[in-house]
Amino acid sequence: MPPPQAFADESFHEDPSEGFYVLAAAVLPIARHAELREVMLDVRGGRRSSKLHWYPMDHQEKLDVAKRVADFDELHVVTVGTPVRPKRQERGRALCLQRLVVELHGVGVDTLVAEARQADLNKRDVDSVRHARLHRARLTGNDAFFQPLSGCVHEVQLDTPT
Repeated sequence: MPPPQAFADESFHEDPSEGFYVLAAAVLPIARHAELREVMLDVRGGRRSSKLHWYPMDHQEKLDVAKRVADFDELHVVTVGTPVRPKRQERGRALCLQRLVVELHGVGVDTLVAEARQADLNKRDVDSVRHARLHRARLTGNDAFFQPLSGCVHEVQLDTPT
């Protein structure tokens, strides 16, 4: 059975005293990807967006989505966060990404998929993952992993010891 993969997303709030950065990854066996994709498309409802966005949902929609996701067997969420000062969200992202890679590596994940960003920001992500190597996670491949896939994601592959 292939190792599980993780799909990451971020959130941050800029505030002088209560700012934060959070990076979360949904971990799921590859064999369940298509099934979860259908669930996520279904909970999107009649929206025409290619993504499921939380903010435009009303309270009941948010509850429904949370329940559908929580009821999905074998889906695990790994979340890390850090407080951040204004205009320091990239530093927060780097710290969160490093910790997330270590945690994902610890549960056998070998691939992390996230939305692609600008080339210079993707390079920062590569550097953050390389820094996490000091904590036993190893990046395989090269910067080609960070070229946008289908224009919307980039992928980090981690070697997981057997």
